[in-house]
Amino acid sequence: MMWIPKRIWADKRLSGLPFGIAGDAAFKIFCAPELSHYRAPNHPELVKRARFHLRNAEWRRISTPVADIQTYTFEPDRSTPAGTVLVVHGWTSEASFMTAIAEPIRRAGFRVVLFDLPAHGLSSEGSTHLIDCARATSFVAREVGPLHAVVAHSFGGMISLVAAEGFPPMPGRIEIPRIVLIACPNRLTRVTSDFSRHWGLTIAGQQAFERRVERVGGRPLECFTIVKLLEATACKALVIHDRDDSDVSFESAEEIATKGHAAELVAFSGFGHRNVLFAPPVMRTIVSYLVREGKRDSSAA
Repeated sequence: MMWIPKRIWADKRLSGLPFGIAGDAAFKIFCAPELSHYRAPNHPELVKRARFHLRNAEWRRISTPVADIQTYTFEPDRSTPAGTVLVVHGWTSEASFMTAIAEPIRRAGFRVVLFDLPAHGLSSEGSTHLIDCARATSFVAREVGPLHAVVAHSFGGMISLVAAEGFPPMPGRIEIPRIVLIACPNRLTRVTSDFSRHWGLTIAGQQAFERRVERVGGRPLECFTIVKLLEATACKALVIHDRDDSDVSFESAEEIATKGHAAELVAFSGFGHRNVLFAPPVMRTIVSYLVREGKRDSSAA
């Protein structure tokens, strides 16, 4: 992490730096999940409680070119799984926070694989970005697949679809027949603009920051939308979003459902961005969708 004057850290404003340096500093902060303003102040306590629910999983470490990835596999009670579901957490989160959703999927007969993205949870590295997270997801998916579906929260949705699309610098496409997108932002530009506003970047500083993001992505930021990625992958999607989500606006879900390829929207209210992961109605909706799609696969075979 580059040195930043204490005053700037205290004020959470990068506008006091020359725009080029501000852009570099913003990119480094953006790539450090532990510095994210979205992470709760009591994150360590929440993690300690959440990891308790990983005790019955099979822990396995997978080496990838970007990080050593910690995975957690929950096997169903039935001898032959109905399929494998890969669960992808969001930015600043970790696999342990997804166990509440993983358990009902497991009880429905699926093998469920969770993992910590690079620089998250118990995986290695201290910083990461969209492309490295997508590359790690691609390697994990190849290792544990074939996949029946992916269930992803927040930024994990874009990460998963970038991995599925396989555009360079990805190592190639991965097959994801369907994806459940929970509280996912549609546009990467919305993510970077919200971040820039939080850190008080000037217009020039934001442009310098976004150019750094584009360099690692290998293409303009406008290419990174859930709608475009769904079209490129031909992946069916169930879009779940809470109308009271204050982190990712409900407008994102409406955009995905209106313009996205084979996207179905189910709206909730009163849960917000994180508690939606623990809401029984949401779990029932996800399980019903996965089971229904499994039956369609069987009848089509």
